[in-house]
Amino acid sequence: MSEQSRRPRKPAKPYRRPQKDPVRILAFEALRAVDERDAYANLVLPPLLRKAREKEGPEKFDARDAALATELVYGTLRRQGTYDAVIAACVDRPLREVDPPVLDVLSLGVHQLLGTRIPAHAAVSASVELARVVLGDGRAKFVNAVLRKVTQHDLDGWLEKVAPPYDEDPEDHLAVVHSHPRWVVSALWDSLGGGRAGIEDLLEADNERPEVTLVARPGRATAEELLREEAAVPGRWSPYAVRLAEGGEPGAVEAVREGRAGVQDEGSQLVALALANAPVEGTDARWLDGCAGPGGKAALLAALAAERGATLLASEKQPHRAGLVAKALAGNPGPYQVIAADGTRPPWRPGTFDRVLMDVPCTGLGALRRRPEARWRRRPEDLENFAPLQRALLRTALDAVRVGGVVGYATCSPHLAETRAVVADVLKQHPQTELIDARPLLPGVPALGEGPDLQLWPHLHGTDAMYLALIRRTG
Repeated sequence: MSEQSRRPRKPAKPYRRPQKDPVRILAFEALRAVDERDAYANLVLPPLLRKAREKEGPEKFDARDAALATELVYGTLRRQGTYDAVIAACVDRPLREVDPPVLDVLSLGVHQLLGTRIPAHAAVSASVELARVVLGDGRAKFVNAVLRKVTQHDLDGWLEKVAPPYDEDPEDHLAVVHSHPRWVVSALWDSLGGGRAGIEDLLEADNERPEVTLVARPGRATAEELLREEAAVPGRWSPYAVRLAEGGEPGAVEAVREGRAGVQDEGSQLVALALANAPVEGTDARWLDGCAGPGGKAALLAALAAERGATLLASEKQPHRAGLVAKALAGNPGPYQVIAADGTRPPWRPGTFDRVLMDVPCTGLGALRRRPEARWRRRPEDLENFAPLQRALLRTALDAVRVGGVVGYATCSPHLAETRAVVADVLKQHPQTELIDARPLLPGVPALGEGPDLQLWPHLHGTDAMYLALIRRTG
């Protein structure tokens, strides 16, 4: 017998089946849907959560698991730019050469390490286990190696290493530190004006989880009724707004289930209120929402119109979105009509309406808190694509309103190319118009801008960055 054969053999490691973690698998599936199908997390996540509860049962997948899965998805998407910079510093190849599923697992791990209170050893172990389940053993080793490098510094330490110095390149520095594309940082800074503190406050607000805000639809529900809910606190500005504390579930509110109240950002409510409060000369009987989908502003406007004996026509180009508008308005106490129509080729006659709201399609840069993935999808050229439509819709609105009536031009983007530039260009072609100072129409709401238009901000008002210009037709 040879010496080699006499040596004791090392016992083989027993095979260990990868342990499936339903929370992290769900988060991974959500990120893959966002990447592969251009899905939105707020649409993908609810059905995945329902599926997990049904499959695992409430004992194995409870409210805390749902909250963790939600935090992992939204936190990873919000901080994607920062985390990409950290991962790039820990791998030996360009990120574009890392397979997207591997990058998603790494990003989830980095968020747990740098953006949560999960202990480092638990974050690495759970991420490697996830990699073994969804990627295989070979890639799991790569994930383990990268994440162990990440554990060498906390978030502040990594930012010192990967973010360019502010003095050398302020926009690049803010882009990495606050996880926004550089062009978005530049655009928001231009729109905001002012110094460094304001832009940093805004970018940081974009990375915070937004509150859930309800609207009590006039004539059908009251804020006082909604405030009887356990998790409810008053809104900041709108008399119809009620905020739900963290963990509050809109579907548990009876008025929401019955359609008497809805989920609506307070900024969206304020835009509708400002238009409704604007003085008009003469009759005030016919209102139009020319881009009504999915129906939040239309529902509030219809209720306010009903209190005055006015009617609302809600128009939406996409039939399925027109269906959402009809659902939101169902049960309104006053008369209304919902139609599917192209706002640039309207079926109504010119000069028909006393009040017109045109909340135009836009880049959505004012709602990045709610759709964090949008910041990584949008490109500067998107502004050029939206520009003709925005101008056409504003021209339609000015044609639709009668002399003495008022048009509200609104966007959920603060980008100057989608706000003041559009209004200025169109009004040059419509000299028989005048801008109304919109700010006094929202009494008690501070810091609305220089006027006469108004701009809401997440860091100043706790709302989406809604823009509104009010225009009266004078001839």
